[in-house]
Amino acid sequence: MATIKHIGPGSAFKIGLVLYGFMGLLLGILFALVSKVGGSFILPAEASVWRMFFGVGAIVFMPICYGILGGVFGAIGAVVYNLVAGWVGGLEVDIN
Repeated sequence: MATIKHIGPGSAFKIGLVLYGFMGLLLGILFALVSKVGGSFILPAEASVWRMFFGVGAIVFMPICYGILGGVFGAIGAVVYNLVAGWVGGLEVDIN
């Protein structure tokens, strides 16, 4: 058994940034496709604002927001893990 006693917050930030950035991209594409259908029910005068925030904008906006938040919360999680691992001894992992 190996014990994980420390996780680097910088490393956790990078992993969270990339993982949640990809998830934000996938959800942004899905959100844009669904809003494309919903946008067809809106008056043409209001459609430009709808498309900007909920259409193609979601493909750009969601990966950035998800990536930043995933990185920040990954780093916070690593700091909290390091604190708790110091008290209870860390996480035991069986590596083959």
